[in-house]
Amino acid sequence: MSRINIDTLDGTEQLPAYMAEPANEPRAAVIVIQEIFGVNTGIRAKCDKLAADGYLALAPDLFWRIEPEIELDPDIPEQMQRGLDLMGRFDQDMAIRDIEAAIRAARSRISEGGKVGVVGYCLGGRLAYMTAARTDSDASVGYYAVGIDGLLDEARAIANPLMLHIAGDDGFVDPTTQAKMHEGLDDHPKVVLHDYPGEDHGFATESGQRRSPMAADRADERTRAFFAEHLG
Repeated sequence: MSRINIDTLDGTEQLPAYMAEPANEPRAAVIVIQEIFGVNTGIRAKCDKLAADGYLALAPDLFWRIEPEIELDPDIPEQMQRGLDLMGRFDQDMAIRDIEAAIRAARSRISEGGKVGVVGYCLGGRLAYMTAARTDSDASVGYYAVGIDGLLDEARAIANPLMLHIAGDDGFVDPTTQAKMHEGLDDHPKVVLHDYPGEDHGFATESGQRRSPMAADRADERTRAFFAEHLG
């Protein structure tokens, strides 16, 4: 496990990222997209688990232009608010360019023809959806993505498989929004949605008060199978 720097798409700057490498030749690569809390211990743990499954995992620090290397704990109210404040200053379109740069960096670190997917949480779930629509990611997964109802017009650009995990009792994604997601995406040939009734936002975090172990394990197993099928 190490910290690396990734060239931006225009080659003028570098953004930091956490990288976890498997013991053997990577079967593929996965970009892990952060929540509003930075590349914290939970996101790094997600990378480490993917590496244990044989993937090269990269988590780019998407807040690097605002406040690099920030790590927040969502169980601490002041830090939760700080994360929300950072999100308000965050350029999501620029973040997709940084994720695309991370995809390119990952491709350069695996065998020729190897595939690269993305998985994101909360804000990262939204960005995973945007990545599926705007980049050549081979497979994308979003957990409790926010604001997808405002991005449904981009669904027509999704060419590779996308899976979304929806928390049924999400404090940030109300039932009306969830219904719009199903209405807009259920018939899409490349998209699959999974609902988790009674689960709140953040149920698949690695630790802390938000984690719901049974739902997290179920969602993670679906993600594992999805990546095995579409990435290798």
